[in-house]
Amino acid sequence: MLARFLPIVALAVAAVVAKPLVVRDSPISLPIARRFNATATANLVKADQARAKVLKNQALAQGKHSGFKSAAAGIIGVPVTNGAVTYTVSVGVGTPPTQYDLIVDTGSSNTWVGAGAAYVETSSSVDTGDEVLVSYGSGIFFGEEFLDTVTLGDLVLEKQSIGVSEFAIGFDGVDGILGLGPVDLTEGTTSSGEEVPTVLDNALAQGLIGSELVGISFEPTTDLSVTNGELTFGGTDPSKFTGDIAYVPVTSTAPASEYVGIDQSITYGAAGTPILDATAGITDTGTTLVLIASDAFAAYQTATGGVQDNNTGLLKITADQFANLESLFFHIGDNTYEFTPNAQLWPRALNTAIGGDADGIYLIVADLGSDSGEGLDFIDGFTFLERFYNVWDVANARVGFATTSFTDATTN
Repeated sequence: MLARFLPIVALAVAAVVAKPLVVRDSPISLPIARRFNATATANLVKADQARAKVLKNQALAQGKHSGFKSAAAGIIGVPVTNGAVTYTVSVGVGTPPTQYDLIVDTGSSNTWVGAGAAYVETSSSVDTGDEVLVSYGSGIFFGEEFLDTVTLGDLVLEKQSIGVSEFAIGFDGVDGILGLGPVDLTEGTTSSGEEVPTVLDNALAQGLIGSELVGISFEPTTDLSVTNGELTFGGTDPSKFTGDIAYVPVTSTAPASEYVGIDQSITYGAAGTPILDATAGITDTGTTLVLIASDAFAAYQTATGGVQDNNTGLLKITADQFANLESLFFHIGDNTYEFTPNAQLWPRALNTAIGGDADGIYLIVADLGSDSGEGLDFIDGFTFLERFYNVWDVANARVGFATTSFTDATTN
């Protein structure tokens, strides 16, 4: 069946190169890991910009994700691994389960495997006969849709839609994606054209969680790969944040409204120098950097004195400039979140891993690649979310933030 869709795949490549119901009485948490992939980090900025372009254009064109249209239960926590450019989670698929390392992605909603480790059919595997196609800007995936049992820590979902890769580019070192974004993004991604229930949708429908939300805890690190994050399904983990969680509604401005979108403005320093006027954008665990509209990035570059580095694509500053670097302030709803000078740095211990100088100082705020006023003018990627606890509350269409013990850390 792959031959039927080779023209669609080629175009996309050109663009990017029976168990009883268990009712839980507490959240379920799963660890996640930060993972570094040396083969995929030639230029972090270009990779993130490519993703941003696809996210924006897909939503503007059709309001859905790329696919066949366009070419009293509890809370469960899951650990997550951080690898410098992606956060991954170990997900079991099948009966018995085969474990796959999947990228944690709130910017997409399809869950799929097979980019690395091959899918193993078991007694719970059911081929729906549909194909799946999703483009991510920095990667593309095509394959078959199966229904199968999915295990996320203590959370066991039955008949979850899973894409099984026949063709994937841009996912070296991982096995696929755990899609946690809005279900609308799945419309048009399968050959049937219908929406595909997400893992959050099914967890709620099967009575495994009491609320359709996920709490996301990331931490800054100087290691290439370390399990230092957590996904909490059905609630939040108070041990991972300080103070209260403040919520804002998902933005009504398109195309950011199609994603985990919010409204925010950004200022710099004690003087409150404007960087980004109030506008719409998204939070996205699948993006590494903090991307801001080109005109805002120019203001940030002027404020910091940073110079574009050809090897990494990031702004580079001197030691003297770092000594004078001031905080960025993200104004979201009625709250202001301070993004400290250290938070604005790429971890210096990992400079050489991205092609930088060992003693260089690089900034993780980068150019989105388009001017403000287009309805998706920033992406708060995981380098922002490493400093603030994040909640994606699907049921109430809102996004939450809270400070953590790492908000003011000097890790980088």
